[in-house]
Formats: sequence, C-alpha cells, structure tokens
Amino acid sequence: MTPKKSLGQHWLHDQASLEAVCKAGLVHEHDTVLEIGPGLGTLTKLLVQKAGRVVAVEYDQALAADLPGRVKTPSLEVVNQDILKFDLTKLPKDYKVVANIPYYLTSNLLRVLSESANPPKVIALLVQKEVAQRVAASPGDMSILSVTTQMYYEPHLEQVVPARLFTPPPKVDSQIIQLLRRPTPVFDGQDSRQVFRVVKAGFSNRRKTLLNSLSAGLGQPKDQIETVLKLSKIDPKARPQELSLDQWLNLVKILSQ
Repeated sequence: MTPKKSLGQHWLHDQASLEAVCKAGLVHEHDTVLEIGPGLGTLTKLLVQKAGRVVAVEYDQALAADLPGRVKTPSLEVVNQDILKFDLTKLPKDYKVVANIPYYLTSNLLRVLSESANPPKVIALLVQKEVAQRVAASPGDMSILSVTTQMYYEPHLEQVVPARLFTPPPKVDSQIIQLLRRPTPVFDGQDSRQVFRVVKAGFSNRRKTLLNSLSAGLGQPKDQIETVLKLSKIDPKARPQELSLDQWLNLVKILSQ
C-alpha cells in the first residue's frame, strides 16, 4: 500500500504517539469509537483493544477492503465512505471520535461533527500543529474555526508528534487536540444560524475592523453597527480575532433586538 498524496495520507507507526491519541480520546471498554481514515490500521489495532466497538470510515476503497484482514476482530466495522456523508445518527449516543486526519478535512469535519443531531462526546484528532493551535486559540488569536468549534467543545492541546514519525513525513509537525463536548452549546437559547451568520460576517476580512466587516457582511449601515457594538461594549475598531465567545454572543443578542 502506497500513501496517496491526493488524499493527504501520512501514516503514523510510532507506538507511543498512537497510544497518546487513544489516551486523548478517553477510550473505555464499553465505548463506541468512530475512527476516520484508518489507513493501514495502526491506530485501529489499539482502538479495538480498548473500546467495545470501533466503526472505521475509510474513503480509500483499497484500504477499506484491506483493513478487515489487518485487524481481525468482530468488534470492528469498516465503512467505505466519505466521512462528510456518513450518517452519524446511526451511532449510539456519546460515542467518541479518534483519528489521524489530513489538514484539508479538519474544518469541514469539525463543523459536521459539532452540528450533528448526534454529536460525539469526545473528539481526539491528530492534525497539523498549526491547525490544532488555531482550533484551541484564545481571544487575540481567534479565527472562525476556533469560535465555531469552541461554541460546542472545550479544547485541550496535547502532545506534539514530529513529522519524522510519519510515512511519508509531512512538511510540518502534528499535534493531538482533545475536544470535550460542553453540556450545552455556548449559544444555548440563541438561534445557531444567526450566531454563525454574525461570526462569518465578522471574520469576512480579518484585516478590517469589526465595524467595517459587520456592516459589509450583514448589509447594514455603519452607524447602526457602531451603535450595536457600543451597546455590546465592544470597541468598533476591534478586530474579530480579539473577541471572546461571550462577546460574540452578546453582540448577537443585541443585533437580534
């Protein structure tokens, strides 16, 4: 089996790093674990030892067909499908996600998992280090990815995995990020579509002030947006990356009024 560059395949064989990914997933013997992109099954072999059931969703047809022969156990179910089209409601409540995924998949995957009618209780992902840090960012360095993910999950950065431990080695190091689902989303009580509409408008141009970005993104006059920002106790000259989750929510509430 040769890794496919087009699918962003970089296979990890380092046992200590694989154990660290499992540990971040808080996997226990009665859990159902969703693994995304199992590849050669190096992580799968650990997961089936620790979990009650593993559902491995693999987009690559050849790898999906090969995996049951590599990991022989009745507790493993292999699905040859695009994870973004997989029906998460088929999984039991409070399942967990543990995976080594390519960079290009991260944003869409986190959105699909977060907004699902059946979201995972824990997500442990091995992604590019820069991406992990973007997801876990604090006010001052926030992005649309960090805001929209942290509305649903509490992030924790775990160990860094050097590029040299992968086959083939990627250009940058990777890092494990653990996401713990909040009991209720931060925006509980607010229309999620309106929340993300405002956040998307705010981040439409990071170099512009919130006053300019929100005015253009929401199609409202600057004087109205300036009034809303002042009522929200937000400096109209602030940049979107500076706002906390609470500030975004307060802004949405006042806009809705």
